[in-house]
Amino acid sequence: MSITETSASAFRAFGGPDFPPGFLWGAATSAYQVEGAVTQDGRGESIWDRFCSVPGNIADGSSGAVACDHYNRWTDDIELMRSLSLGAYRFSIAWPRVMPSGTGSVNEEGLDFYDRLVDGLLAAGIQPFPTLYHWDLPQALEDRGGWPSRLIPEAFADYAEAVVGRLGDRVTRWGTINEPFVVANHGYLTGEHAPGRSSLADSLAASHHVLLAHGLAMERIRAMTPGADVGITVNFTPAFRISEAPAAVDRFQVIDDLENWWYINPIAGLGYPARTSERLAWDQAEVHADDLAIISRPIDYLGVNFYTRKLIGAVEGERHASGPETAMGWEVHAESLGWLMRTLHARFAMKRYYITENGAAMPDAVRHDGRIADDDRIDYLRAHLHEVQACIADGVPIDGYFAWSLVDNFEWAHGYKYGFGIVEVEPTTLARIPKDSAYWYADVARTGRLGAGGER
Repeated sequence: MSITETSASAFRAFGGPDFPPGFLWGAATSAYQVEGAVTQDGRGESIWDRFCSVPGNIADGSSGAVACDHYNRWTDDIELMRSLSLGAYRFSIAWPRVMPSGTGSVNEEGLDFYDRLVDGLLAAGIQPFPTLYHWDLPQALEDRGGWPSRLIPEAFADYAEAVVGRLGDRVTRWGTINEPFVVANHGYLTGEHAPGRSSLADSLAASHHVLLAHGLAMERIRAMTPGADVGITVNFTPAFRISEAPAAVDRFQVIDDLENWWYINPIAGLGYPARTSERLAWDQAEVHADDLAIISRPIDYLGVNFYTRKLIGAVEGERHASGPETAMGWEVHAESLGWLMRTLHARFAMKRYYITENGAAMPDAVRHDGRIADDDRIDYLRAHLHEVQACIADGVPIDGYFAWSLVDNFEWAHGYKYGFGIVEVEPTTLARIPKDSAYWYADVARTGRLGAGGER
């Protein structure tokens, strides 16, 4: 019997549901991926609007201009969430909708949308779990230097203050930044995401400024709403070295630090990984005297985004995974989530954790009598939730889980090629069609048990 099976059995031996009372069951989206309405009610241009307008940047030539039209269909989407027994909705707030120029005047119509959304969620018994930044920087701020510029963290803190000033009387949990690694790496090093720049120096500067923005925003939020929980969401791709070759050792060191420890270490007060900082010849000129103290102020929770692991050999592009894969070619390896959560807690002992994103793009090709029979996605979710359950039994304080994602949506540079949703969005009518995984997940959320399947 595996460690996971032993822990899970011990947890169930107490006679209650698989998950503890009060465990938060939710689903997640982000503004640019679902809202649409990019020119409605005074919203300004974002870096993704500009990036999508350049031919070749998006695989299918699409954009988030319409996306799932969540901006206009939010009441239906709340009813959908209520019908699926979700207790929380993790969404992001669009900075260019609130401050079209990134700084200065606030667009009250933009804030009105989130005001209505929060009220609607609460009326449905669903906890709002907003993230202030999920990659949609106002284009006006990119034109002034973007995340490599030190002006962005202070501007972000001002934006956070405006949002919390409107919603802070009802929202009790705030996320500052989603996946700082992707912001800095994909946006400023590889160029595969907006704004599409490719500079190691810019990427390193951005990596620091996005954490500084988190710290400054957290100060403002706590000053305005002392009782609220404030955290940050970091993505992790556990890395494992499979070769003793010197090239593999070097690659592993850099990749593991950048993808797993570069952001959580400073948040935890340990500074940036010194070995990789030296390897990349980063002199840390962007790190001013009090920055690390601001970044490392204690968070109330750590949001963890996990999808797959990475096996690292001596040559880039090697493939070593032998198990099942998602439609995007990502290995399904739920055990790495268990390893990650135990390792994080052993190293950093955060007060609490939420699995803020976990899910899979699957083919969704099997259909019976109008049903989308995504058993592969159910298997993915069940396996990962077994790991969460076992970690809780082992003392890791995981307080909630958010399936990524609520609906099929605009998947960044991939366009609409891949669907992560537990609910399909019909491309022409934008009708929401729950997949079998949605009914299964609703049953889990309702009962706290990892049953065989949900009722339609």
